[in-house]
Amino acid sequence: MGSATRSALEAGIAALGAQKATAATGEQLLSAARAIDSSLQLRSLLADPAVSGADKRTIVSRVFGSLEAAAAEVLVAAAEQRWSSPSDLVDGVEELGIRATVSAAPKGASVERELFDVQRVVASDAELELALSSKLGDPAAKAALVDKLLGGKASPAAVTIVGHLVQSPRGRRVRQTLSRAAEIVASASGAVVATVTVAAPLGAEQQKRLAASLEARYGTAPQLNVIIDPAVIGGIRVQIADDVIDGSVVSRLNDLRIQLAG
Repeated sequence: MGSATRSALEAGIAALGAQKATAATGEQLLSAARAIDSSLQLRSLLADPAVSGADKRTIVSRVFGSLEAAAAEVLVAAAEQRWSSPSDLVDGVEELGIRATVSAAPKGASVERELFDVQRVVASDAELELALSSKLGDPAAKAALVDKLLGGKASPAAVTIVGHLVQSPRGRRVRQTLSRAAEIVASASGAVVATVTVAAPLGAEQQKRLAASLEARYGTAPQLNVIIDPAVIGGIRVQIADDVIDGSVVSRLNDLRIQLAG
């Protein structure tokens, strides 16, 4: 994440904090993120630093006239910032939508855990991952599938977030989008989440040692979300936000192939 995007996102989060976000605020911001992503012209205009804040407010008003006041103010605040790239603006609006959705969730809702559970299910079901990831799939049909799978089983906030993610992959795998969303939710609550990918389940003692090692490195005890993926062959891969520690066997083999090819 570039410094401009980091500053822009912080400003957007501050603008969101000044509003009384509802579930509708989150849904509308996520819908706006999809709309901006689908239009190169709109994306370019809203991310262009040469376009004045007043003009961007006018654009938002004309294109997103049905937005409630809170969502509109947050969207304008985001558009007024300087982003490192137009795609970063889309990512930023998406994050603000996720944060708004979570902030409006009832107390006690474990949205981050629900997102991780969905990620784990997707990782273990190749057909489901294909159905949710296919570029040829209809976005509305994907959202309907999510509603069918999660409706009544997960919180409305989790259903909203997952439904958005499958409609707007933007070149990302579903597992990646779910992992990023879980990290955003954790960040909003002040927690640190480590996504741990291994070929076989970790024992209690192994998890304890890993948690202690990560706490020593990052200064806080992270929540471990463990994903079983035989494709890593052996070893372990840990991701905390943008920081990746890859000690998996498959990573070492890939490195060896590159060295041999060179």
